[in-house]
Amino acid sequence: MDHEFRVRELVLGIEGLALLRHALDADEDFVNARVEEIRAFATGGGGPLPDGGAAVGELDAAAGYASWAARYDALPSSYIEVEEPVLHPLLDRGPAGTALDAACGTGRQTAALAARGHRVIGVDQSPEMLDRARRKVPAAEFRQGRLEELPLDDNSVDLAVCSLAMTHLPDVATGIAELARVVRPGGRVIVSDLHPFVISLQGQCLFIDGPDRLAFVRNHVHLPGRYLAGFHAAGLTVRACHEPLFNGRLAPGGYEEAIADAALAAWENLPLVIVWEAEKPAAEPRESRA
Repeated sequence: MDHEFRVRELVLGIEGLALLRHALDADEDFVNARVEEIRAFATGGGGPLPDGGAAVGELDAAAGYASWAARYDALPSSYIEVEEPVLHPLLDRGPAGTALDAACGTGRQTAALAARGHRVIGVDQSPEMLDRARRKVPAAEFRQGRLEELPLDDNSVDLAVCSLAMTHLPDVATGIAELARVVRPGGRVIVSDLHPFVISLQGQCLFIDGPDRLAFVRNHVHLPGRYLAGFHAAGLTVRACHEPLFNGRLAPGGYEEAIADAALAAWENLPLVIVWEAEKPAAEPRESRA
C-alpha cells in the first residue's frame, strides 16, 4: 500500500461539494442539513462509516483486482449502468469478426461481443479476473497481459474494446497506441473510461476489500484533450464521443450511503463515463501497374 486517505475527509469533501454546486438553488433545509452534517463529521459525531472512517489503503492494480474479482460482478455499479446503454449499440455496428476485449476483467464485454457473433480474445493482467471470465465465456480465448503490451500481433483483430480500464494508466496514449497496433486497417477501437470530472472530484476506485474494509486502485485524470491526442498519435480517426450522466445509483457498502442526500446532490448531472469510438483508416489500394 503506497498511499491512504480517510473516509471522514471524503465525506466532508462531498458535503462541501454538494453545498458548492447548489449554493444558488438549494432550499434552507438542504443547506442547514449539509452544515449540520459537516459539523457532526468534523467533530467526530457523525454517523457510522465503513471501517469506522479509518484510513483507506491503496493497492496496485494486480493486488486490487485480485481482491476485487470475487465481488466485482456481485454489486451494482452506476458506472456500468450508464456505460452499457451507450457502448453496446456501438458493438452492434459492423459485421462480426475477431474482437479484442482489452483489460477484460471478469468478461463483461467479452460476453457482449461473443453474443454478437465475434470470435473474442480477452486480455487481462489479473489471473483472478481471467478465471472468472473463462467461466463466464468458455468459448472465448483468454490471454494474460497488460494494456501497455498486448499479447497480440499487429493488425490481428477487427474490433478492439477497452472498458473502464485506461484510467489506471499514467499515460492514456500508451494504451490507445496498443489498441491501434492490433486493429486491422478499417477496424474500430472503442474505449470507455471513468470521466475525468468524476475522477477529479471523487478521486479513486474504491471497493470492498474484506468485511467493512475499503481499499482503492489509483485512477489518473485524463482530460478529453489527452484522449484526442492519443487517438491522433496512433493514427485513429475519432467518430464519436459520449458522456453519460450520473443515474442516481450510489455505490452499495461504501461511504456515500451514509450521506446519501449530499452525495446525490454532489454528483447530480455530472458525467460518470466517457465513451469513444474511433476508426483505423483503411489501407489505400495500390495503384494498378500498366
